[in-house]
Amino acid sequence: MVIMVCVRVPWLLVLACLVSALHAIENHLVIAPQFPVVEIGTNFTATCLIINTTEVSADDLYWKLSGNVVPKDQYTRINASALAVTVPVRGEELEWLFCSSKEVSDYVSVNNGKFIHGITLTKGYPPQKPENLTCVAVQEEDEIPPTLSCAWAPVGRQAPHVPINYTLNVAMLRNKLRVVTTECNARVSLGQTFPYYVHLEVWVEAQNELGRIETEHLTEDADWFVKTSPPSNVNVISEKTIPTSLLVNWTHPIPKVYLKLINEIRFCQNGSQGWTSVPLVDTANSMPPFRLQNLQPDTVYIVQVRCKHARPGYGYWSKWSTNTSKKTTEDQPKSKPDVWRIVAEGDDVNERYVLIVSKEPVRRNGRIKSFNIKVQGQKDKVKNGGWGWESVDVNGSEADRNSGQRKIYSLKEMRLSNDESVEVFVTAVNSVGTSPKASIIIPRRSHERLPVEDLKVWSHEGQLWVEWKPLNSKDVSEYVVEWVTDGQTDWQRENSSTRHTVIKGSLQKFVCYTVSLYPMYARRIGKSASMEAYLEQGAPLEGPVVKLDGRAEHNHAKLLWKEIPQSRRRGFITNYTVFYSNGTKTHAVTVPANTTSYTLTSLSRNTRYDTWIRASTIRGYANGIKHTFITQKYAPGEIEGVVVGVSFGFLFVVLLFMLLCIYKREVIKENFWPRIPNPGESTIGTWSPDYPLKAEIPKENCLSGISVLDVDVCDGKSVFEEDKTSLPLKKDKYLSEEHSSGIGGSSCMSSPRQSVSDSDEGGDVADTTASTVQYSSVVASSGYKGQTPSCQPPQAVFSRSESTQPLLDSEENSDVLLQEGSRQSGRFLTPPCFTQNQDNADPTDHDQLETGQQDGLGALDFCPLKEDSEPKASTGSQSHDWMPAVPASSYMPQLGGYRPQ
Repeated sequence: MVIMVCVRVPWLLVLACLVSALHAIENHLVIAPQFPVVEIGTNFTATCLIINTTEVSADDLYWKLSGNVVPKDQYTRINASALAVTVPVRGEELEWLFCSSKEVSDYVSVNNGKFIHGITLTKGYPPQKPENLTCVAVQEEDEIPPTLSCAWAPVGRQAPHVPINYTLNVAMLRNKLRVVTTECNARVSLGQTFPYYVHLEVWVEAQNELGRIETEHLTEDADWFVKTSPPSNVNVISEKTIPTSLLVNWTHPIPKVYLKLINEIRFCQNGSQGWTSVPLVDTANSMPPFRLQNLQPDTVYIVQVRCKHARPGYGYWSKWSTNTSKKTTEDQPKSKPDVWRIVAEGDDVNERYVLIVSKEPVRRNGRIKSFNIKVQGQKDKVKNGGWGWESVDVNGSEADRNSGQRKIYSLKEMRLSNDESVEVFVTAVNSVGTSPKASIIIPRRSHERLPVEDLKVWSHEGQLWVEWKPLNSKDVSEYVVEWVTDGQTDWQRENSSTRHTVIKGSLQKFVCYTVSLYPMYARRIGKSASMEAYLEQGAPLEGPVVKLDGRAEHNHAKLLWKEIPQSRRRGFITNYTVFYSNGTKTHAVTVPANTTSYTLTSLSRNTRYDTWIRASTIRGYANGIKHTFITQKYAPGEIEGVVVGVSFGFLFVVLLFMLLCIYKREVIKENFWPRIPNPGESTIGTWSPDYPLKAEIPKENCLSGISVLDVDVCDGKSVFEEDKTSLPLKKDKYLSEEHSSGIGGSSCMSSPRQSVSDSDEGGDVADTTASTVQYSSVVASSGYKGQTPSCQPPQAVFSRSESTQPLLDSEENSDVLLQEGSRQSGRFLTPPCFTQNQDNADPTDHDQLETGQQDGLGALDFCPLKEDSEPKASTGSQSHDWMPAVPASSYMPQLGGYRPQ
């Protein structure tokens, strides 16, 4: 209650002051407090007072924060003229809080500016107690200056509008020194000189508008704050008689009369990152110089020294002195050389090349000048030509020794048969003495013992790890891890209990290493297990070079390529991708990494193709150079096959044509030389249904064909003259060339042509009757020329022969011819008869006869033959005249059709 009264009284005073101040400016609303600084994360309460008016009351007031109306549930009505509001404080930015009145009257509306008032909320954080207050007096030149430098760590947050001020306070004797700053460090002067052994009290105050706080007080002597400079003139001395020791000497930075100091010494080998410190108990009461012991001979060491107040808990350690290096003197080598062998296949199947190599001893204690080597067989027979050691000089430089890598020296190369076993002894020699002897046994190949199992090699965090399954054998003394690349070999040894290790050599990225693990059986080398690995893989530097195997065929081509050189791969090849393009479309085929050839199929004929190979690793790929080829237009043997096929086809056609000509010679003969049928051999007479079928043998003197003449009936001239027109009848000849045209052709219209076949062809008539066209002929029994016909007119017989010539119109239309023949017969009162008188023969009658054939054929009718009449055979010369009787009708009608022959 007392606190509340103390707080409320100042507020009342503030309100009274505000009312008197605002009365002067005649404002009717005022907010208290006027300039608040509020703590972020808390609630702030403000009060709005109504003064010098009764126009409004507390019920007419409302609040706004940053332009937003504050909800009424945050209002508190104190009385009719006072209204309080409580708002949360968030964020570090400034905010405006306004108190306003509603327009409840005209006076309020007109004087609206007098009924509004606002304040600014300044936000911040209260100060927190600083931590880690430290003060130090740092030595400058040869003395401690009278200046104390202090620093501290601020705690909590600090708003930009409410900064925190720090005050460094130092109480010394009866004086109090103060330094104000907004930073987290400050320096204060302690007077003219440093006050040794004077008691000091140091603390820091943090203060702002929201509060004040101070740190804990440091109460110590002035010596407690001293930090000297590092020791000077540090010197390291080596002793030839003691190659494992160095003497270190230095100078204190400040006289002992002012401060008593202790020292700390540390050292390391040159190039090493690990320091070795001398225990403080060994250097606490010692004075320079100090001896460093148990060092490595012929080794460069770096030494540093620092110091501080000797009183426990007082002062600060100085900085370390600058590096001082010194090399210990040489000593006899204390460890064995690391001897190994490299085996390669010999020229003979039962031979091998062995190269003996060695590294310098780990504790070589000086520069190695030479190696001694001895090779001894199973029967103590020395392979180098004598009972003794062979010395091999080496030229190791100081740079090789300082590089941190043990150089490998080639000692001896020799040939061994696979059935030969030797033991190799090696020692290293420096300027002081000889190292202990190292040896290995190279067994016969048939006696090499089993390798390790489940060897794994992988890269992890920039290192190459090796893991294996150990052998269940107590004879294994150690393991040798070997890695080879580009003819360079290195190795390291691991004890028999090791299951995995990291290769400690200098490995390079993108280089392939062949890692091998050898078990060692009491100096005997066992069989190895090997794997290839990369410390880090990358994309290949180049792609494979592709070429054709032979030439491209019409639809396929075989591609060949070589593997990328090992130095250009930069990783394991995962696969090859074969690309080929014809200019419009690109195809891609992926093949395994162990493939170096591929055959492209389904190619187009006579087409240009571009092809290239892409080699891929897990980190990228590289494309090879493009190769262009053109496919063949024809397949192998295709042209020859076409030529041979066409030749055989032509030959087959020729042979077929020849065979056809041979087997069908008669048909060809009939087509090219058609047979003219003999009308005299026609059997048309036997086809009539009114006459019985009987075989009639043609007589030689029978008239088998006549020529039709168109002559005048009343013409009394003889048509033919015996001596001019009669032709001798030969055997099997029936008509001459001039007058025998057959009834099938118009005798009046056609020109003279050969119509009679030879007698030797008469035998084939019966064979060809089935395929010939029937031919019409008229046979008269009146005999040859000059014969006188009988008194009674014989009847003409119409018959058909087997001829290939087309039918006459009279044969096709027999009924019409009958009617026409009747009409023509009626024109004559008496039937005309043709008479040929030899005495009255005139040569011109033959011409008149041919002219008369053009006047018309219808004026001449044939005299029918009697049924039983047959032509008489003529013997000798036929000189009698004959005249056929006028026929009573035309062709005999065929009532029953043609009879089959």
